[in-house]
Amino acid sequence: MERNFKDKLVHFLQEALREDIGAGDYTSLSTIKPDALGQAHLLVKEDGVLAGVEVADEIFKQIDPAIQFTPIIDDGQRIQSGDIAFRIEGRIHTILKAERLVLNIMQRMSGIATLTARYIKAMGETHTQLLDTRKTTPLLRFLEKKAVEIGGGVNHRFGLYDMILIKDNHVDYAGGITQAVSAAMSYRDTQQLSIPIEVEVRSFDELREVLSLPAVDRVMFDNFTPDEVSEAVELVAGRLISEASGGITLETIADYAKTGVDFISVGALTHSVKSLDLSLKAKLIS
Repeated sequence: MERNFKDKLVHFLQEALREDIGAGDYTSLSTIKPDALGQAHLLVKEDGVLAGVEVADEIFKQIDPAIQFTPIIDDGQRIQSGDIAFRIEGRIHTILKAERLVLNIMQRMSGIATLTARYIKAMGETHTQLLDTRKTTPLLRFLEKKAVEIGGGVNHRFGLYDMILIKDNHVDYAGGITQAVSAAMSYRDTQQLSIPIEVEVRSFDELREVLSLPAVDRVMFDNFTPDEVSEAVELVAGRLISEASGGITLETIADYAKTGVDFISVGALTHSVKSLDLSLKAKLIS
């Protein structure tokens, strides 16, 4: 687990556990002895791609470092209903405190990884890569983008700070593409930023304007049809990194991938995904 991700995860988990546990898990405190030991396993109830095992391990350890966590299936592996993803053993209070947070995160991450894998499969044998977007759950972006990676996708910019992405509203507010790009170049130089500039285009006229400008690194074809993307890719001719975006679905993504575009971005990977059905099943140690 990379350092930056681990730091974000620990901070997030501390806040999430504080939100859920508050002054105490009164149900467990009132019904189960503090030193009682138990076992549990994560039961898969729906086919898909597993994601969040490492996160689950960290959740249990944040509550009780003495918990015994045994992974059986790794992140990124395909799973079927009836599979056991991991087993845990330790204090029952720890298991019950962690249960809901583990399930909430793993169900969502696995749902995202599963949908990502479905999109990639639908793209067929092409060189086009699948991108996520910023259409994520606030403060869960790092987990949702990790799930996209686990499912085989590629992360687009993480936030507003790691790329200059000039979209339609920026163009309209700035007075045009040339004005927006010129201002962006000046700002990047003044601030000594080493980040790429991408421009979203809505027409071939806008695309030709972008191609006439220096220092643009990427171009996004917004709401182009597959035939239009093919024509746009020919116009770009490898001079810029190309991306198709806007309303692309499982049913249409193969046609877009066949155009030769470098990337396809799909907001649905994170903004409207269905969680995968998982369950934590308990067992008392006699």
